[in-house]
Amino acid sequence: MKREITIDGKPYQVEVNECPIGSPFSIKVNNKTFGVMLEHEPNYTKGFPIKVNGKSYNIELENIEKNTPFSTKVNNVPFKVELRLPALTPKIAVATPIPVSVQVQKPLQPKCEGVVAAPMAGRIISIRVKKGDSVKLGSVLCVLEAMKMENEIASPKNGVVEEIRVQEGKAVNEGDMLMLIK
Repeated sequence: MKREITIDGKPYQVEVNECPIGSPFSIKVNNKTFGVMLEHEPNYTKGFPIKVNGKSYNIELENIEKNTPFSTKVNNVPFKVELRLPALTPKIAVATPIPVSVQVQKPLQPKCEGVVAAPMAGRIISIRVKKGDSVKLGSVLCVLEAMKMENEIASPKNGVVEEIRVQEGKAVNEGDMLMLIK
């Protein structure tokens, strides 16, 4: 998955194929590869640690919106960031905001059929399936509350729930991977 990020006015091309929590993965920033590690699910309201090529960074994100500049801090150094996202489609996972100034980023999801991504920022209030459940195209997988509205998140295809990356009560950002249907 490729994205264009602007940090303090400077553009970066960022590419991520897979980004599991707790396992090393790689990202490309302007065609240079970096090893990244997220030891646990990021907490965007309190900041979170991330390792890039073995070096630790603390990331703080504030009021993230696509196509609108927002603030971030990397090791308490402030940056202005703008993330350009494509329109959501059921078969494409969408990138989430990233602090590229130190070539780190929140996990992005690979482009692949069956990825269920959050269509907007909000809070998961209900998960209606579990790993291993069979689902049909359009069946409700979970409920996302955003701006006091409940949004049912539907399966993009017939299949089996292979992975669930969210928990009830947890906040998600637009584009976060919620589930994977195989």
